[in-house]
Amino acid sequence: MSGLYRNEQRKVTPRMLQPPSAYTEGYAKARLSDPLRADNHITHTTIGDPALDPVMEELSSLPPADLHRFIEAGIEQEKDGLRGAPQILRDFFDNLEEPPWLDYHAFRPGILVFNENVQLMLVAFVTGVLVEGFATLIAKSFNITKRVASNKRRLQQNNRQLMEIFYPGGLRRDGDGWKLSTRVRFVHARIRGLLAKSEDWQHDAWGIPLSAAHLGFAISVFSKRLLDYSALVGARFSDEEKESVLDVWRYTGYLMGIPETILYTDAAEADKIYRIGYMCEPPPDTDSVTMANALIQSIPDVAGITDPVEKQKVITLAYRLSRALLGNTLADQFQYPKFSTMGTLFLFRNKERLQRVLKRWFKKGGVRSDNFSQMLQISVYDEGGLSYKMPDHVYASKSSPW
Repeated sequence: MSGLYRNEQRKVTPRMLQPPSAYTEGYAKARLSDPLRADNHITHTTIGDPALDPVMEELSSLPPADLHRFIEAGIEQEKDGLRGAPQILRDFFDNLEEPPWLDYHAFRPGILVFNENVQLMLVAFVTGVLVEGFATLIAKSFNITKRVASNKRRLQQNNRQLMEIFYPGGLRRDGDGWKLSTRVRFVHARIRGLLAKSEDWQHDAWGIPLSAAHLGFAISVFSKRLLDYSALVGARFSDEEKESVLDVWRYTGYLMGIPETILYTDAAEADKIYRIGYMCEPPPDTDSVTMANALIQSIPDVAGITDPVEKQKVITLAYRLSRALLGNTLADQFQYPKFSTMGTLFLFRNKERLQRVLKRWFKKGGVRSDNFSQMLQISVYDEGGLSYKMPDHVYASKSSPW
């Protein structure tokens, strides 16, 4: 359990913190509900990755090819390749440790239930979880760099990480889930450093780019809200399976460099981190609107659909499902098209159940053009393979391919 929450009776900071200006109103309201967690969220808006950020700052002058090569050697455990790396990076990899609470055996029920419900959980992930993450100021980091709105490969990598962390053994040291999650940590640190030096980033208003507050919020959404949204589209979980899914994501968050002071310990805490963090955040603005809609509208491209009529059908379904999952308030803030969602989730659940029954009866595979979940599944893996290249410019359009 993280130090901050080990003792709920711990004395609360008697005076409000001075938050980045964008958080002033939300923080005051959140503090009336849960001052400890509100203070914690605001504290972490000025924290990035305390262990890796200084490393990446010292390595910022390295030629990109050398940086990529050394990061790859460290993640892939290539001792010879890492031998020529700067000492600070070698020390970083030498000091990576498994947390005392890690239990690989606890992942098994979650892995099994994920693979039983993979189509439904992918639908929930894309139309609920990923979109909801843009409700916070983290959307500014993505919209300034244009790394999601302009590149479907980023979305494919999100899906691939989801698949790999729930693959048997994926979070072991030599598993692709471990490697991809650690790679994400390096990418975040790299982009954080680039944005911090950019004139586009308003430190006094927004705090640190890709802050620990936003990543702690995001991992709570990826775990607890993923379970909630997956159940709404038809997945079923036992209590043991829910706890296991949370365990998988908690360790994934640890690998991604989220400080344990804002990394949840269980479902109840994940829910509180999400709800209080959301209260602290300002209402979604144009950056959130841009990112949420770009994600929804990119789904056909990620799924490999080129027919204009089919693309529009998928986008319409995605908007309906997303609105039904997120609720009208957030959907309206995202400026979604106005749809009635009455019966949307009910019909989707029953359609999926019928297709499962028919598939068992007729033993047929294949992909129907109107089967949204299967279209997501076929696009999970990035054909480019696992790359350790890092962005070398704050703007995606000016960065070398990575």
